[in-house]
Amino acid sequence: MTRFLLIRHAAIASSGKSLAGRMVGVHLDQRGRRQARALAEQLAGASIAALYSSPLERAVETAEPIATLLGLPVVTCEDFLELAFGQWTDRTFDELATDPRFECFNTLRSCAPVPDGEFMLQAQARMIIGLEKLRLRHPQTTVVVVSHGDLIKAAIAHYAGIPLDLFQRIEIGLASTSIVEVDDRVIRILAVNAGGTTLWGEDPE
Repeated sequence: MTRFLLIRHAAIASSGKSLAGRMVGVHLDQRGRRQARALAEQLAGASIAALYSSPLERAVETAEPIATLLGLPVVTCEDFLELAFGQWTDRTFDELATDPRFECFNTLRSCAPVPDGEFMLQAQARMIIGLEKLRLRHPQTTVVVVSHGDLIKAAIAHYAGIPLDLFQRIEIGLASTSIVEVDDRVIRILAVNAGGTTLWGEDPE
C-alpha cells in the first residue's frame, strides 16, 4: 500500500479571519513557522519517499523544514492547490457570513457554485486524481502531501465514503496530519487531524 501523510499548511496572519484562497504572497506568520518546524521534528527519521506540495507559498513554506530535515526536494503540484474561491477570495469571514451564497456553499458542497470559482466536486476530483498518480508513481512507500483544509477534507470524505454535503463534520486543523493507505483493493484511514492547532491550541510546542 502507498501511505499518504496529508498535511494542512501551518498558520498565516489571516487564519480564521479571512479567506486567502489562491492569493499569492501569503506567507506563514511566526506561529506558522513554529508549527512547520514542529511538523518536521515529528517526521525526523521517518522513511519518506517523496514530498509534494501545493504551489502556494504557505504550503511550500510548511513543506520546507520537512524537506530540509529529510533531505528531499519539495515538488509542487497543482493537483493539491487550494479551491478557487473566485469572488470570495480575500473576503473576511464576517463579510461572508452575510452572503447567502456562502451559506448555501457550506450547506450543499456537492453542487453549490462559487462565484467565478470552482465547484467543490472539481476540487475533490483533482485531489483524488493527484493522489492516485502519486500512488502509481510511488508504490508501497510513504509520501507527504502538503495541501489545504478543504482539499484534505474532500480526500478524507472520498476515502471514507462520506458525501461532500457532510464533509464539514471532518475537522482538519492548521498544521495537522491525516494518514491514509491506498492500494488497488483496499483503503485504510489511519489518522485524521492528528496534532495541529485543533489539538495543540495556538502553538504546537
